[in-house]
Amino acid sequence: MAICPSLAIVLFSTTAMAQDDASAGEPAAAQASGADAAKGKELFNANCAACHKLYKKAVGPALNGVSEKYDREWLYKWINNSAALIASGDPQAVALYNEWGQQNMNAFPGLSTQDIDNILAYTDTPKPEKAAGAVAGAQQGGAVTGGDNSMTNNIILAALAIVLLLLVVLLVVVNKTLKRFAEANGIQTEIVDEEELDRKPIWKAFVENQFLVLVTSIVLLFASLYFVYGAMMSVGVDQGYAPVQPIHYSHRIHAGTNQIDCKYCHSSARESKHSGIPSLNVCMNCHKSIAEVSEETYQEGMNEYGIDYNKEIQKLYKATGWNPDEMKYAGEGEPVRWVRIHNLPDLAYFNHAQHVTAGKIECQTCHGPVEEMEVMYQYSPLTMGWCINCHRETNVDLKGNGYYEQIHKELSEKRGGRQLTIADLGGLECGKCHY
Repeated sequence: MAICPSLAIVLFSTTAMAQDDASAGEPAAAQASGADAAKGKELFNANCAACHKLYKKAVGPALNGVSEKYDREWLYKWINNSAALIASGDPQAVALYNEWGQQNMNAFPGLSTQDIDNILAYTDTPKPEKAAGAVAGAQQGGAVTGGDNSMTNNIILAALAIVLLLLVVLLVVVNKTLKRFAEANGIQTEIVDEEELDRKPIWKAFVENQFLVLVTSIVLLFASLYFVYGAMMSVGVDQGYAPVQPIHYSHRIHAGTNQIDCKYCHSSARESKHSGIPSLNVCMNCHKSIAEVSEETYQEGMNEYGIDYNKEIQKLYKATGWNPDEMKYAGEGEPVRWVRIHNLPDLAYFNHAQHVTAGKIECQTCHGPVEEMEVMYQYSPLTMGWCINCHRETNVDLKGNGYYEQIHKELSEKRGGRQLTIADLGGLECGKCHY
């Protein structure tokens, strides 16, 4: 792999540093003038960030403070065409080339000296201190989470208070009704004999009151029917299910902010029944070079979600056996026990390729706004009725299928000339989804 963007220079051994001191003239930083670090950051991200980080080794060395170590004219030559500088026998260039495994760095002849000055100004940015930031962020994150829990508890308590109030009102109404009923039938309601009242068990008094028994039985019957019906209808329906995963993965950042296509990770959705769980190798395509998130993203994760994204990346490295310091695999990985979110019963057949490739259905149709989800959850109910409604309402794309063109035309005419749906093509037949 090539050491791409500019500036593949830094962190020499003691010998290399001695050569630098002997050959380099005035430090480059002393010659910098009129450089714009903000423009340098844009150039760095566009040309250098794929292989270099400011404060940590990646494919190439860390570049913070590089302008303090080398002569600026030498840096211009190295960045514009490192291969030519190595071929000329320049001792610094040869030493650097050998130190980094003789990997060739891309040439950047299009970068002017002013562009390089701007990049160097950006690489001179001091490393930010996280001091109390991480602790404060964790506390704020905890406070936010605690606030959400407190709000939920308040809602539950308010609902319970309303229920209790309704019960009190109901009891008052029942009491008045019973008194009127007693008066109409000449029943004595006043306590005459205290000793007799003490001897009479409350359950017996309840059983002897036929009206109260009738009302209670009706209430219990309807309540039981309500909860039994709800329990039966919710069997196998896990809408909203959002389990905690062993490694926190933010779809919001990957699919939303970075606009990574769903099928880049879930590639088997194009041609298989299952969308599949991405191999960790897919994650490492990017994360070999991304060991830390930006400071803005880090603070966002801590403050809004209570998640340290950098620690989650370290979990990925541990699972794959990747050593970020030596930039190689240690060979001691471990499996990640992901928790499945979407799961249809075994009696139902669903083919991702049939929907994604043939039907051209967008992932968000079933899985919801994934690009906005910090924690992935089951968006749709995935019930039989939900699938049938989709088959009834979804039109079929009949273009480009010459073999069935005449058949579809005749079928459409039988349907009054309207657009055909999946249901018109047998999408409601039992055997389509059930073996």
